[in-house]
Amino acid sequence: MDIIISNASNDPIYLQIVNQIKAMIMNGELSPGDALPSMRNMAMQMRISLITTKRAYEELERDGFIESYTGKGSFVKAQNMELMREENLKQIEDLLSQAVQKAHTSGVSLEELTQLLKEFYTD
Repeated sequence: MDIIISNASNDPIYLQIVNQIKAMIMNGELSPGDALPSMRNMAMQMRISLITTKRAYEELERDGFIESYTGKGSFVKAQNMELMREENLKQIEDLLSQAVQKAHTSGVSLEELTQLLKEFYTD
């Protein structure tokens, strides 16, 4: 599992891990039942604190992406289609928010932005 941590990112390390593992699950790189590295192994491989990996795994479990079993490890959870849709909508909202902010600062009107969206959507 290739997770890249950036010290230049505004996101804390645990959140970078969470976001990258979520992306791997959503794009099919990780399948239901796949084992994640143990928290200790991930911490050692990435040279980060065990507490950081623990927080990332707890967040992934809380969000319904993984399930953990004492003594066995953490595994990718079979995804509920509604959960996947919600996560995708959240990502789309974030991207659209960035696009709207850029449009405002660039003087692009709502009509122009709407037309651009329609053109991209039909491609």
